[in-house]
Parts: sequence; C-alpha cells; structure tokens
Amino acid sequence: MDNNELINRIGFIRNRANLSARKLSMEIGKNECYIHRLETSKTFAPTFETLMDILESCNTTTEEFFYYNISAYKQDEEILKLLETASPEKKTAIISLLKLKQ
Repeated sequence: MDNNELINRIGFIRNRANLSARKLSMEIGKNECYIHRLETSKTFAPTFETLMDILESCNTTTEEFFYYNISAYKQDEEILKLLETASPEKKTAIISLLKLKQ
C-alpha cells in the first residue's frame, strides 16, 4: 500500500467515525494540526504506533483497514458470517446464483 492509499484510508475511517481532524489529533495525543497535516501532505506518514492509535480512535480493526476494499469490508464480513452457518447445499446454491449474475 502506498502512502497516498494509506492517507486516503485514514481520511475514510476518520470521516466514517464522524471525527474532525482536530478531534482525532487530540484523541491520539498529537498537536491539533497533526491529522490535517497528515491528510494534506504527500510525504508525511504516521508511525505504526500512531496508526494503531488512529484505528482505535476510529473503532477500526487492522484487518478492516488493510482489507483490499475498505468500503466493502463490513458487508463482506456480514456475508462471510452468514455463510459460516450455511449448509453445503446452500453454499453451492449461492455460488451458482452468483455465477449466473456475472
């Protein structure tokens, strides 16, 4: 994942958590301009520890943050949970149905 994608994902989870850049900066113990500077800079990146603090403040898991399509993660996770309890026959039927829709 390149720096631009990392920054875009931070902005996505911050907005989804309904946090201003200032509020998030303060929650993670940084100066009030930290997140704004992070989201507007092309070269500035958080440390791993700071990224983990950001994820925690935005109620986001590392799995979700690094998922290939972060905006689809929650739906995909829900589908997988439903599939866990489906019988083999139902799973086969779902696969067939999805293949027909392609």
